[in-house]
Amino acid sequence: MGIIKVENIRVFAHHGCLKEETKIGSDYRVDLEVEADLQTSAKTDKLSDTVDYVFLNRIVREEMNRPSYLLETVGKRILDRIFKEDTLVKKATVWVSKLNPPIGGDVEKVTIKMTDKRKK
Repeated sequence: MGIIKVENIRVFAHHGCLKEETKIGSDYRVDLEVEADLQTSAKTDKLSDTVDYVFLNRIVREEMNRPSYLLETVGKRILDRIFKEDTLVKKATVWVSKLNPPIGGDVEKVTIKMTDKRKK
């Protein structure tokens, strides 16, 4: 087993429960960690034998582009697509952070973290 991380994916998106948030949009940070068998790709040196981080970045960007009220919803969509579209991934964790959230204080970010495993 091994781990692939795609960190600090910066995205501008339109998530939130407030009407202003979905209209104006804000900055987000997404971090992703996937577990997969990396031994085969280490031997073959073939992209087809590993989890392509370009693919992971694309899924994050596409799902972040679909507005939702909750970050949890976006996180679940990201995880669901990863397991659906790449059978090599055994476990994945996603962190979705809203930067400078409008919560009436000096807060750098709010973050949700979700983990899921491949169903047998």
